[in-house]
Amino acid sequence: MSEDKKSRKLPRKFKSIQSTVFAAISVLVLCAVLVSTIISMRYTNSAIYENSVVYTQSITRQLTQNIDSYITYMDNMTSIIANSQDAYMLLYRREREDDVAQGEHRRRLLEEFSIILKSRDDIRNIGLVQKDGVNVVNDGYQVINTNLDLSTQEWYTNAVDHLNQYNLTSSHVQHIIKGQRPWVITLSREVHNYYGTGNSDGVVFLDLNYSAISELCDQNSNGDKGYVFILDQNGNIVYHPSQQQLYNELQTENIDAVMNADSDIVVTGEGDEEKIYTLSHSEITGWTIVGCMNMAELLKSSKEANDIYMLTAIVLVLIAMLLSIFISKSITHPIQKLRDSMKRVQEGDFTAADLPVPYENEIGSLTQSFNVMTHKIEDLMEQNVHEQEQKRKSELKALQSQINPHFLYNTLDSIIWMAEGKKYEDVVLMTASLARLLRQSISNEDETVSIGQEIQYAKSYLTIQKMRYKDKLEFEIDVDPSVNMIPIVKLVLQPIIENAIYHGLKYKESKGMILVKGYRQGDNAVLEVKDDGVGMDEETLSHIFEKHKVNYHSNGVGVYNVQKRLVLYYGKDYGLHYQSKKGEGTTVTVVIPAVGEEHHEKA
Repeated sequence: MSEDKKSRKLPRKFKSIQSTVFAAISVLVLCAVLVSTIISMRYTNSAIYENSVVYTQSITRQLTQNIDSYITYMDNMTSIIANSQDAYMLLYRREREDDVAQGEHRRRLLEEFSIILKSRDDIRNIGLVQKDGVNVVNDGYQVINTNLDLSTQEWYTNAVDHLNQYNLTSSHVQHIIKGQRPWVITLSREVHNYYGTGNSDGVVFLDLNYSAISELCDQNSNGDKGYVFILDQNGNIVYHPSQQQLYNELQTENIDAVMNADSDIVVTGEGDEEKIYTLSHSEITGWTIVGCMNMAELLKSSKEANDIYMLTAIVLVLIAMLLSIFISKSITHPIQKLRDSMKRVQEGDFTAADLPVPYENEIGSLTQSFNVMTHKIEDLMEQNVHEQEQKRKSELKALQSQINPHFLYNTLDSIIWMAEGKKYEDVVLMTASLARLLRQSISNEDETVSIGQEIQYAKSYLTIQKMRYKDKLEFEIDVDPSVNMIPIVKLVLQPIIENAIYHGLKYKESKGMILVKGYRQGDNAVLEVKDDGVGMDEETLSHIFEKHKVNYHSNGVGVYNVQKRLVLYYGKDYGLHYQSKKGEGTTVTVVIPAVGEEHHEKA
């Protein structure tokens, strides 16, 4: 068979899309396997390094959180004791109480200490001490080391020197109890002298067993090859899995490199001595949690085997690529055209729907179906867009119209009140302001106004209410000029301000203040209405957007209406956000996208 006949016959074998895709996928799978093998073996070291670092970082961060929680819990315990009446009465009011009262204070403290020691295996010693010899330690039966000078102990001096905060030592030998020299970490806190009878030299201390930190570290192990150790802010060892390292100044670890590191990852040594340290710093304890890995243990693959596999894979890939190029010529071109057309349609260009049918096979049938389907989708989208636009406009107008009667009633009440008081000039001014507001409310020409216009309408409403309430109401408007031309749905601020007055300031005995602010925040425009009224509790706040749910918005349309209109117009990512505290006031934040300025500038 001639070469020309072979070249004509071979493409006909792939006229069926099924056989063509089968062949192509077979070749591509082979290539993918080979390429994956090459990449995995080529970059094994890098992958192991990155994964180990990420894993160790997660371990150290988790351990840091666990230690912080543990130390915080223990500090809460010392804080309760330090602030107890028994503690400062025993230390600082002895000259004003008889021996019976002092003994009762001491008995209650010892009872509390005994309960703590029985319930917590991680606590070695707990006590209350003073420089002049007053001490309450553990259950009171253990003999105190009389040769110990408390004033020289780090945990004591730090507590006395640093008032109103806890102090944490590194690992050390504690010998306050005669005949005992355990390794502990001491947490101490000064006992404040509220009576001013002398120096505040009383200290409550808590000795944590070295094993407490060890257990926390063991729970967050770094696998078989790594380990974790802890340094304090001075570079002193707090914990190391090899406890003997505490005695030899940790000669096997590069402490200087760790303490002076500019990042959370430190690499030291070369070859078999190369180590990777990942650091996590605690803001609570001041400690540095260090995860350590030895690269020699992580990288044990044979370089020679890697080279052989790499060479073999490259040869196979070259052969497969030549074959795939020949096969793909019969199918790639029409598929690429169909793919490109799909992308254009996806982007909204429906002119790409008129593709020519290339072949009378599966691809040709798929192309024809694509053309028909795209035309139908185009027709349906146009119909849906028209229907949704009409529906949205109808809903917006309906919701907008809900505000007008309620607002009108409230404002007319104010005008009637002024008229009854024969304040005719104020009535004229208030009526003129009402007329400006009604023009905006009644007008249905536009769905939106500029923020500047909305602010002016809000100012008119506040002016009306200021005239009614006089010295009971003050307001301030602070709006960045950069947001004035941004469009916003009409009648957003007035219902919010109305609620602030009628439900926030109306029942306040003193003068109320309303602050209206406007500014940009990224791609959004933000409006704030803040009052210093009675505020809301959490229960009321949780139902603020539920129609007719709570009395705070008993008008039934105010807050609920505004939120629904904003979400309907801009989407669920925009709208109102409430912050309130009972007795302090409420802040309402309106967030809308900062778009459409050009339209309002021209208008």
